[in-house]
Amino acid sequence: MDNPGWHAQRRAQKEQNLYLHAHRSHHGTYNPVEQIGPMDESFIGGFHNMPPPSPGPPALPPKDFPYPRHHNGSYFAPQTQSTVTITQLAGMSAVERSQTLRVARMEPHLQFMCGPLLKYDTVDEQGIWHGAVLVVTADSGSIYEPHPTLVYEWDPDKRSQPTQFQRSSSSHSNGQRTGASFDLGPHPADPHSTVMPASPQKSTFPSASSLFASPNVRQNGEAPGPNASRESVLGQEIWVYGGQGGTFTFWRFMIRIPLAEHEMAVTYSVNHGQKLEFFVPGRNQNMRWAAHSCNGFSAGVNPDDFRGPGYRSGYDPVWMDLLSKHTEKPFHVLVGGGDQLYCDSLMRESEMQEWVSKMKPEEKKSYQLSEEMELAIDRFFFNHYCQHFRSGAFARANSSIPMLNMCDDHDIIDGFGSYPDDMQMAPVFRAIGARGYHFFLLFQCFINPAVDGTQDLPGQHVYKSIVIGTPGPFIPLPSHSTLSYLGPHEWILMLDCRAERKKDQVCSPGEYQKVFQRLNALPRGVEHLIVQIGIPIAYPRMVFLEAALESKFNPLVALGRNGSMGLTGFVNKFNAEAELLDDLNDHWTARGHKRERNWFIEQLQNFSRAKRVRVSFVSGDVHCSAVGVLKTLKSKGKPEIPPSNDPRYMINVVTSAIVNTPPPNGVITMVSSLATKVHKTLHHIDTDETMLPVFETDTSGKPQKQKYIMGQRNWCQVDWDTQTGELVFDIRVEKEKGYGVTAGYPVRTPPPGWQAGAGLP
Repeated sequence: MDNPGWHAQRRAQKEQNLYLHAHRSHHGTYNPVEQIGPMDESFIGGFHNMPPPSPGPPALPPKDFPYPRHHNGSYFAPQTQSTVTITQLAGMSAVERSQTLRVARMEPHLQFMCGPLLKYDTVDEQGIWHGAVLVVTADSGSIYEPHPTLVYEWDPDKRSQPTQFQRSSSSHSNGQRTGASFDLGPHPADPHSTVMPASPQKSTFPSASSLFASPNVRQNGEAPGPNASRESVLGQEIWVYGGQGGTFTFWRFMIRIPLAEHEMAVTYSVNHGQKLEFFVPGRNQNMRWAAHSCNGFSAGVNPDDFRGPGYRSGYDPVWMDLLSKHTEKPFHVLVGGGDQLYCDSLMRESEMQEWVSKMKPEEKKSYQLSEEMELAIDRFFFNHYCQHFRSGAFARANSSIPMLNMCDDHDIIDGFGSYPDDMQMAPVFRAIGARGYHFFLLFQCFINPAVDGTQDLPGQHVYKSIVIGTPGPFIPLPSHSTLSYLGPHEWILMLDCRAERKKDQVCSPGEYQKVFQRLNALPRGVEHLIVQIGIPIAYPRMVFLEAALESKFNPLVALGRNGSMGLTGFVNKFNAEAELLDDLNDHWTARGHKRERNWFIEQLQNFSRAKRVRVSFVSGDVHCSAVGVLKTLKSKGKPEIPPSNDPRYMINVVTSAIVNTPPPNGVITMVSSLATKVHKTLHHIDTDETMLPVFETDTSGKPQKQKYIMGQRNWCQVDWDTQTGELVFDIRVEKEKGYGVTAGYPVRTPPPGWQAGAGLP
């Protein structure tokens, strides 16, 4: 449940009040909440990489130095694979020194606002990997002659060897922990690297070739093999944003890579600039992937409360843990399960304040959208996306692990789709939904329907994985789900549960029809289908709370609507209903969605039985981790069906949040107490539902009472067990707030052990 706590809500209300009285500048315009400038080219990919100055003594460490001290008082520092001493530099010619120390620069120059971002599409029947790169450039500072070009390279004869990762912690003599070292090697996207060419260590410099070449070249120095390939692709202009700061172009570069027998590293660069790297699996390999959700902070939460020693931001610690696992065994896909950013601060834009300040819901519903508000909405989404997707450790991840993203409400605005129809149809709210979904498709999926169309028949869309539904009731675009290959035994459905959502509908019948049509066409040999849905489908339900908050006799709602006793934060700013009600209405178990939920589960059971495919769910949203399970209802006097032989056996892995604050302890305790409650909702189709006691110990290994729900920041790494055929979901839970180091809680789901087409037990 998206509940950061009472104190955070009060803080958010106070902050919101500061924006209610907006003033125009002397130009007659309002100042935006967020306003960004172009990226420094040295920070592309999330890594500052400045050219070295004249040799001199090492600079003193900054206040929040990311590396701890050795016992002798000196600092840990990253180990570079290739260095050159001052003596060697002095013996070189000027040309050689220039070549050694030169930093890669784009030629012709592009002024980046965001990117590069990586997207994964799918692998086709011929074993061709399909994906894309997106960059956003400022037109006034870029040169487009010749056309922006992406170059990518791979070598099928060379086995990938990811950069080694070192993590060490420091402590005082009393054993108290003070910090951590995050040495990800000289990757050009490292957001926490402070030992750069500008800070030489022991009179040595990292050479330019060691910084920008592929890690495989850096480690073994081998020349490219005879089958090494290099491709160039021209950028496609898919959209132009125009605002007070000028015009900005979205460039998309499509990538196609024939898979080899083994895993490969692929390097890429835009206009001969910095080289970045990602990994693709072997042709017969099931992919390693990471799942995350809720990549931002709720209003009123102080990010610095989650910033441990050595971190520049509370956003980074758990992302750095994910990146450390990526350097040990690279992930092939990064699955964003919703709320990849929080857009609720749109309500702080000056142009929105007159609408926000209307106390009566009827006034908000009838308020007409002005041209100023339209411009402010686009300005906010553009600035907010650029700022969020190019910052910190997340920038490193989205430029080095291809993304598969699906939106949830905060990618648009808090609760969108779960308010009453008359509120959703209000001119201002519809505009927010339409533009929020437009920017989601652009930044997270690299799609512009005006360019790419809305047809998903083979050959009619730029992405092979796309499954396009019907136009939404409040968003003037159809839903965009995807069905992607994760290996010969594994596929993933990213189900769009937001574009067609309303209070009594998650997905339309038309969307379900298209999705199941594609599922039934999956190739032979697939054993696991992962269904990514933003909201958990097997999770403790709070029907009593939903009823209490909907009641017109609830005194807290009445006081909140009147602004009495400081309870304005108890009701939302859109239609003055209870603040938590939109979260409860979002849930699959809400009254308006329960029948659809039961039908959807039954259809997936039929699919599982007929196609001999194990179905598992991955969800986010609730800011804690848990694992729910659906299974065949045990008959009296008969043994329980083993999971491997049960087509109804489906786990729901809940991983949330990688950044946001967990719910208050009281909420965690309440939800945990409901985890073992018996629900008879699905007994008519012989299905039982419960929660798995995954968290029998806390992150330090000590036994704990609450075994079903873990209220600490987390993400999940997923791999296929080559020995058993099981899919292993390893939920990585942050051990200590702000430190980023995680403990693992693995959960396994077996391959199907029944015959295709067999009847349900």
